[in-house]
Amino acid sequence: QSWSRGMSYCLHPESHWDTGPIYVRENGKLHLVNQGAGGIQDLTPKTRPFRLFSRSFSVELCMNREDDRARRQRTDHFIFTYTKEGNLRYSAKSLFSLVLGYISDNVDHIDSLIGFPEQIAEKLFSAAEARQKFTEPVTGLRALQKFTEAYGSLVLCSLCLRNRYLVISEKLEEIKSFRELTCLDLSCCKLGDEHELLEHLTKEGLSSVKQLLLKDNSLSDAGLRRMTAPVRVLKKGLENLLVLDLSCNPKITDVGIGYLLSFKKLNCLDISGTGLKDVDAVIKRIQMQIGLVHSKVPLKEFDHSNCKTEGWAEQTVLQWEQTVMEAFKPQDNLRSTTATLRFYGKTPRMEEVVKCTLVETETKASGNLQFYKEKVPNCHLPLKKEVAGSHELKNNRKRALAEQERERTSKQKHLCLTVEDWDLLNTY
Repeated sequence: QSWSRGMSYCLHPESHWDTGPIYVRENGKLHLVNQGAGGIQDLTPKTRPFRLFSRSFSVELCMNREDDRARRQRTDHFIFTYTKEGNLRYSAKSLFSLVLGYISDNVDHIDSLIGFPEQIAEKLFSAAEARQKFTEPVTGLRALQKFTEAYGSLVLCSLCLRNRYLVISEKLEEIKSFRELTCLDLSCCKLGDEHELLEHLTKEGLSSVKQLLLKDNSLSDAGLRRMTAPVRVLKKGLENLLVLDLSCNPKITDVGIGYLLSFKKLNCLDISGTGLKDVDAVIKRIQMQIGLVHSKVPLKEFDHSNCKTEGWAEQTVLQWEQTVMEAFKPQDNLRSTTATLRFYGKTPRMEEVVKCTLVETETKASGNLQFYKEKVPNCHLPLKKEVAGSHELKNNRKRALAEQERERTSKQKHLCLTVEDWDLLNTY
C-alpha cells in the first residue's frame, strides 16, 4: 500500500506540488518517470565529445592596438606558399631575417657601426634601402652618416650627378656625408663659384677624389682660386686628383689656369670651351710645369661614360631622384599655361636642346683643349751606349737638381700671399 501510494503520489501531480523529474534504477538501468504520459521512459547516458570551449568561442592574437604599424608587421613573420594541389601553407621566417627587419625599421637609432662585419652591414643597408629609410629627411641622413663613418667607399665609391641639380639642392647634406669617393661627376649642374658643394670638395673627407668632372658649371677664376687654395698652400684637399674636366666654363681665363698648376699628379685635363686669350702660351705653360701634352684626338676619360654611381647606395641615389622628380612635377594648370605660351611663340619648345647646341658650338669655336701625360717608354740600350752615356746621365741629374733648387728658392721668394688668399685659408 505504501508503494502504491508513492507511485500515485508521483503519477498524479495535479493534487500535489511539482517535485521535478524522478529517476528509478531497475536492473542496472536508469529510468525517468514520465509525469505527463504517466509512464516510465528509458534513459541511457549518451557519451558526448569533450569540448574545452564552446562552438562560438574564438581566439585572436593581438598586439598593442595603439601601435598599428607593429601589428601590421606581425604578418610579415610568415611566408605563405601554395602547393601543387592548391593548398595554402605557411612557414615561419628565420630569426635572422626577423631581427634584420626590426633593426632596419629602426636604423636611425643605431649608435655606431664601426667594427661591425661588412657582410651583415651590407644586408642591413639593403633592407633599410628597400624600406626607403634613407629618403626620409632627418632620420635618413642620420642613418646614412652611421654607414659612411664605418664603411666609407663601400657605401659609395663613385657618384654621378650629371644634370641633377635638383637632387643636389634637395639632398645636399646627404651627398656631403659620403666619404672616400674616387670619382665625382657634377657636369651640367650650374653650381657657380660660391656653391657649398664646391667648398666641400676641399675637405679631408674628399681628398681621395681622383676624377672630378665640372663641365658647364658657370665657374670662373675666383672659383678655381678657392678650390685650389688648400692644395697650393697647405698641400691638402684635392692633392690626389688625376682627371679634371673644366670644359664649357667660359669665365675661366689664363689667370685661372695658373691655379691649376698646383695639381702635380694630373694625368688628364680638359679646358675646352673656356675663355682663354693666349691659347698657345697656356699650352706651353701646362706642358712645361705639369708635363701634360696637348691631345689632337678627344680622350676617352672625358666622354662621361666611365663615371657611374657604384656602391651600396646606388639605389638610394635613384630613390632620391624619383622623389625629387615627383615633388617637382608640373601641375595640370601650369602645363596648360605653358602650352598656350608655346602656341603663341613666347617660350621655346626645346630649351634643353638649345642649351646643348650652344655648349657644342662654344667648344667647337674654342677648339679641343684636352691634355694627357705621355707614358715614358722603356728603352733597353746596348752596353756600349750605356757606358758612353753614363756621363750624360750624371750631367742631366745635376742639371735637374739645380733646377729643383732654383724652383724652391723662387717659390720661397714668391710665397707672399695676398689678403684674399689668407681669408680663404682662414675659412678652412
